[in-house]
Amino acid sequence: MYDTDDTAHEKTILTVVGKDTIGIIAKVCTYRVYNQVNIEDISQTIMQSYFAMTMIADTSRSSKSFGEMVRELEEFGDEIGVKILCHHEDIFTKMHRSRGLPIHKNTSIRPFLMES
Repeated sequence: MYDTDDTAHEKTILTVVGKDTIGIIAKVCTYRVYNQVNIEDISQTIMQSYFAMTMIADTSRSSKSFGEMVRELEEFGDEIGVKILCHHEDIFTKMHRSRGLPIHKNTSIRPFLMES
């Protein structure tokens, strides 16, 4: 069973896009199972004939490095005909902190609005 303490987790945001075909989710999830990656949240949709999925996964139990997983999933995506991108959650956290933007508040747009 996975620990519920978020501080122990290594989260990866995974996106998959491409022409819709049968079994995309199953194939990507099978990779995750064999690499001890827990899927914490998943959202998928089909827009016309295109498949789009976003997944948040805990990679802390995997024996593979983040770089290894990124390379393998890019190659795997090529094999099954989709584009797979992986981003470590730190990139989003640091991006917001370095700009001084609040993560969950919409107040950061005020300086960009034109004064009347």
